Amino acid sequence: MKLKNFFQIFWFVLVGFIVVSAQECGRTGSFIPGDGYDTNRGLILSSLASDVSARGGFFNGSIGQGPDRVYALGMCIQGAEPDVCSKCIDHASNVLLDRCPNQTEGLNWPEVRILCMVRYSNRSFFGSLKAEPHFHSPNQDDIRYNSTVFDQVWGDLARRMIASATLPSSKRKYYAADIASLSLTSFQIIYALMQCTPDLSLEDCNICLTQSVSNYESCCYGKQGGIVYRASCVFRWELYPFSEAFSGITLEPPPEAPAGNVTNKKGSETISIGIFKAIVIQTAIIIIFLVLLALGFFIYRRRKSCRALGSQGSSTEIPVIHSLQYDFKAIEAATNKFSERNLIGQGGFGDVFKAVLNGREVAVKRLSKTSGQGGREFKNEAVLVAKLQHRNLVRLFGFCVQEDEKILVYEFVPNKSLDYFLFVRDYSADPSSIQGQLNWKTRYNIIGGIARGVLYLHQDSRLRVIHRDLKASNILLSANMNPKISDFGLATIFRMEQTRGNTNRIAGTYAYMSPEYAMHGQFSMKSDIYSFGVLVLEIISGKKNSGVYQMDETSTAGNLVTYAWRLWINGSPLELVDPAIGRNYQSNEVTRCIHIALLCIQENPDDRPLLSNIILMLGSNTSTLPAPCLPGSFPRSRQELVHVSEGLESNESTGRPTTYSFNDVSITDLEPR
Repeated sequence: MKLKNFFQIFWFVLVGFIVVSAQECGRTGSFIPGDGYDTNRGLILSSLASDVSARGGFFNGSIGQGPDRVYALGMCIQGAEPDVCSKCIDHASNVLLDRCPNQTEGLNWPEVRILCMVRYSNRSFFGSLKAEPHFHSPNQDDIRYNSTVFDQVWGDLARRMIASATLPSSKRKYYAADIASLSLTSFQIIYALMQCTPDLSLEDCNICLTQSVSNYESCCYGKQGGIVYRASCVFRWELYPFSEAFSGITLEPPPEAPAGNVTNKKGSETISIGIFKAIVIQTAIIIIFLVLLALGFFIYRRRKSCRALGSQGSSTEIPVIHSLQYDFKAIEAATNKFSERNLIGQGGFGDVFKAVLNGREVAVKRLSKTSGQGGREFKNEAVLVAKLQHRNLVRLFGFCVQEDEKILVYEFVPNKSLDYFLFVRDYSADPSSIQGQLNWKTRYNIIGGIARGVLYLHQDSRLRVIHRDLKASNILLSANMNPKISDFGLATIFRMEQTRGNTNRIAGTYAYMSPEYAMHGQFSMKSDIYSFGVLVLEIISGKKNSGVYQMDETSTAGNLVTYAWRLWINGSPLELVDPAIGRNYQSNEVTRCIHIALLCIQENPDDRPLLSNIILMLGSNTSTLPAPCLPGSFPRSRQELVHVSEGLESNESTGRPTTYSFNDVSITDLEPR
């Protein structure tokens, strides 16, 4: 990450804690929490950050139909880096969800440094001017220059920018960034930016910006900068550059300053007071950060209970954060020396125990001492999961390493894993009583939660993460049946510009693997999406993909993927529904989920939709979905999937002979990352 990006994100996070958001929760309507409008609002706001960032800083769209339809818009100011923009939109959306609990309208500029804006409503507002309410935030320091000259230069700059932002022939359209110089008691540069939402007409944009300039003159005259923002536009000016939008603007050489001017020059370059303050502040932040880093390293070196994994030979180091380190003896005591009575699960790399540490219930994952892959999995999971925070991901509380002991401490998720409810591992229990807890509404919410969690991994987190082992046993369920993705031991971190990876060693579970990964070692976001599609089919059917299914005595047996495909092309997809659900479900909603799952498991990775689109599909009952193509799978014979009457036989040209059989065992061959 560039140093300037670090400062932007640091400033955004810091100010976000000390500044009250400029927000408005509408008073014209309300909804019942948990109803259709609430669900759609959560869906569109959860995907807004990735949509805005992917489309260059602006996105508007809607989801749902009738009274449950939600319109939403997100915008970042010109010059905001994509990662900074995404974080700002995500923060603004979360603030609205928290502070507008049941209002059908909301608007939020998340903090006064004015990076972004999020707005939603139950009525279409795209292209409409909303002049009120407006918010203003001036700097605290007063102008110490000749007010007559300053006012003239400032006014000329504002008028020139309004004309530039609303000029029909302007290529920039709807925004203007400009600078102006003045020579008073010292040479000074004024930086100003104006921006309207791109859906606004030029005439309305002119009105909005003109009013904002007037508002600033009325409220904040004589200050050294400030902001006026409303739902349709924003105006900001400072005595220092605050946006990358100024990077392409040049200024004529400054005039000679009068005698007595206080200047700070190096050669022909002039440093303004505002820029000098910014440099001093950023330097101070760096010094504080380095002091804290040195202090943390010193404390780490003094710790005797847990030590670094220097002998493991990985270039990825575990962040030494005091609050994440646990003492082995404390963990041993909390688990009653890892007693079988506290054992709640067994995974590919060790056992999981329930314990109480520091007054809270936790799950302790103790890696196997005999596992040759344990050290790599431990480091990968500890470093990765500690940086990921989302309600649909299992939270890592801490870790410990002592000699050959490697331990992770997670939040305790009481309702076991999804596969327990779907497939009833405890055969002594009554299957109907267990599967019956998963009615259709609960299953639908689980599908949406998993989708939001994977979207965060792929697009919204600080890292681009490919999970590579999405399966029912790695989805844990909270007390209210909220899904949480777990087990990141096989996950891979991509660079933000990276789209796929290759490996000669396959890791994961065959029943959930995409064909391109299982056969050729190619993995990407689309391979995770394939696994998600398999998961959706399992959630709907209550059946394992690794099982063998046959429609009738004339058909060839296949796995769940091929079984679902046959039902789809025969026009009877609802036969897939788990009988434990009963009849209490909406057939169009279930059919839509099956349709989405089949889109996710298409053989060609490019045909599979992204998670942001999947979430919109799940929340909309009106949009038309594309027809799914032949799924990728590993049946004994690909010819059985051809449906000649539908013209699908041409797809067989892409078929490949396969020699794989299905099982539920996670294979753990590793490759360098």
